[in-house]
Amino acid sequence: MPHDDALVVMVTVANHAIHQIFVDNGSLANILYWPVFKQMEIDRERIKPFGSPLVGFAGEQVQPMGLISLPIISGIAPKQSTIMVDFLVVDRPSAYNAIIGRPSLNKLKAATSTYHLKMKFPTNEGVGEVKGDQVAARKCNNTSLKMPSGSAPLTINNVGSRKEGEPVEELVDVAVGEGKVVKIGSQLTPKVREGLIGFLRENVEVFTWTHEDMPRISPEEIVHQLNVDPVMKPMKQKRRKFTPERNMAIAEEVEKLLKAQFIEEVYYPYWLANVVLVKKSNGKWRMCVDFTDLNKACPKNSFPLLRIYALVDSIVGYGLLSFMDAFFGYN
Repeated sequence: MPHDDALVVMVTVANHAIHQIFVDNGSLANILYWPVFKQMEIDRERIKPFGSPLVGFAGEQVQPMGLISLPIISGIAPKQSTIMVDFLVVDRPSAYNAIIGRPSLNKLKAATSTYHLKMKFPTNEGVGEVKGDQVAARKCNNTSLKMPSGSAPLTINNVGSRKEGEPVEELVDVAVGEGKVVKIGSQLTPKVREGLIGFLRENVEVFTWTHEDMPRISPEEIVHQLNVDPVMKPMKQKRRKFTPERNMAIAEEVEKLLKAQFIEEVYYPYWLANVVLVKKSNGKWRMCVDFTDLNKACPKNSFPLLRIYALVDSIVGYGLLSFMDAFFGYN
């Protein structure tokens, strides 16, 4: 101190410890440079087409080689956070190995400080942090100054005309069985498309399409018991009122679960929790159960099985974690 160094960090990307990653709050894109991608020995076929160019502050345009989704791990165990990041692969000289922009920072819920050279973010075990490497930051800065003008897009303020959140490619419906349809990418190569469809059709019975496809497990095989603190008093949430449309959706879902023997009717329960309805993209309702009070009564453990909400119809192809990420923004 005093300094004006950039926030340059090391995070784990797809099980590779990547140094000299520039954390840029002004970038609308996450960038992974081609030389680093080659050293990671990731199959090039995983790169998806990306049509829009990157536009720099000076108006120069860079056409990415494509887009790839990779997991990144930030922080030191146990205060770590793992998220999936969409990187644009760019074949262009750069002093940095990668750039982490606003999409990843927002997904991490991270707060950055160039003054303290730190990035902090919430985790299940407390506040995690990633410390900046001041030596690496100055090394990258000196390298950038020696590069030809315009050879290294250090900051990206626009990603062509593509809006954030838009799909990279259109999805198409493919029938894999009688009345069973899945969606796949429209820009797959003929070889990959044919192989994927063949694989899905051969293993169509592996997937659950209705509640009845998942018979109940006998208690003689396995039983899950909640780790409830014995000193906590049972809670009964105040009943919530729903519109006729939602009441009908609840009745339909409950009937499905009863028919599949996933649930059974009980009288005078110790715990009583309301259901929560969430609108799906297809206009139908997804029913969840508000387990907030029950979560408060369950001490934390190393392998938490219950979060704030339990997704009742997750058994039919959604999953609790995917729902959390889509609706609540959890990771």
